Amino acid sequence: MAYFIAIDLGATSGRTILGCLTDSSMSMEEINRFPNGPVQKGDYLHWDFNSLYEHIIEGLTLVGKRGIKVESIGVDTWGVDVAFVGENGQLMDEPIAYRDPYTVGMPEKFFKDEMSVNELYSRTGIQIMNLNTVFQLYALHCSGSELLKNASKVLFVPDAITYKLTGNMVTEYTIASTSGMLDPVSKQFDSKILASVGLDSSKFAPIVMPGTKVGVLSPEIAEKTVLGAVPVIAVAEHDTGSAVAAVPAMDENFAYLSSGTWSLMGVELNDPIMTERARELNVTNEGGVNGTVRFLKNITGMWILEQCLKQWKSEGISYTYPELVKMARETAPAPARFNPDDPSFAMPDSMPSAIKAYFEARGEKSPVTHSEYVRCIFESLAARYAEVMKMFLELAPVKIDRLHIIGGGCRNELLNSFTAEALGIPVLAGPVEATAIGNFMIQAKAAGMVSSLSEIRKRIAATVDIKEF
Repeated sequence: MAYFIAIDLGATSGRTILGCLTDSSMSMEEINRFPNGPVQKGDYLHWDFNSLYEHIIEGLTLVGKRGIKVESIGVDTWGVDVAFVGENGQLMDEPIAYRDPYTVGMPEKFFKDEMSVNELYSRTGIQIMNLNTVFQLYALHCSGSELLKNASKVLFVPDAITYKLTGNMVTEYTIASTSGMLDPVSKQFDSKILASVGLDSSKFAPIVMPGTKVGVLSPEIAEKTVLGAVPVIAVAEHDTGSAVAAVPAMDENFAYLSSGTWSLMGVELNDPIMTERARELNVTNEGGVNGTVRFLKNITGMWILEQCLKQWKSEGISYTYPELVKMARETAPAPARFNPDDPSFAMPDSMPSAIKAYFEARGEKSPVTHSEYVRCIFESLAARYAEVMKMFLELAPVKIDRLHIIGGGCRNELLNSFTAEALGIPVLAGPVEATAIGNFMIQAKAAGMVSSLSEIRKRIAATVDIKEF
């Protein structure tokens, strides 16, 4: 029996999770959960990094006080965002959040003044999105930011956390691959792209692969948490990277959909695809475990429903998730559907109003009741999944005969059914806790408990409930 700790940070909440692995089973216990979200500080939206870190220490301490011998700790988070370390070794400020609008217009300026969109894609294989790290850093560079000028090191958010825990700096491959600055073949930063944002490779810590030991808890934290000098492992630090490692697939003929605030659909490849057609379709090549490539497409996912719920709650009406599914199931099919990736849904003041405006602008009937909104959202997501799947059927060199849905969204059986109907192939749902499981299993591989990615997936398939639609 071996215990591992996964620190799993998402854009709306974070968790410390204790995982227990034996030869024949795995179990997880949520130790603490805490809110997360961007807050306005000065000119930018920032992540409340100090609060997140305090909650992480609280979770580690709760485990430590139970006297459990922990094998290691791993951290995964959302992608793209970075922290800056000063000459004194301290974080200069809390990370700017990718949802801040300071990057609006930056891709266009970058392509005009630095390099073409074709060249950038041919160097990185990363889809063009305002929030990409390259455009965040370019915005700071163009504004003459003191953060950028005075930084001794630039760390991605999970690397900043492992640095705070251990005192050691690394750049983990999967999280770095989200930046739009990494060469997916050499798996190193592209010097020309770095120069365009006013940096060079010396500003980044060495790149390491998932499963690398970063160090051990610093003496101060080891004592404070009562855990001792526990190793900290660089897992697949991009949460989707850890989640994809937990897809219970026995061969390569599958696509995956990591379903949460974002929906990320893709296939797992050995080599990147950086063709002109892939660029036109804005498909991305991100890093995976064992040096694989996650050839995927970002789709706006449950963010749309979450923002509707936020608006309705402000109006005094709240729903549980089962209630939402029941409402949608009992509602007639939507007369029209919307594109979840339309820019109008990125950060509207009111999501229901944005959906209504979308349909009105096209002369189509908009949802009226809350039930109609929920049904329309589910149907629109399923239709978008089918559109994106066509892209992979065209581009990917593997046969795709099923879709694995993982993450919290896989519990939505109605959406799973809509998706299976829209795609015309089997949909397999589970595991729900894919990110945490992938985090644990990469730690277990580092500890010698499993030998390969295929063994990880066999273990997961044998111990996790998977439902077919």
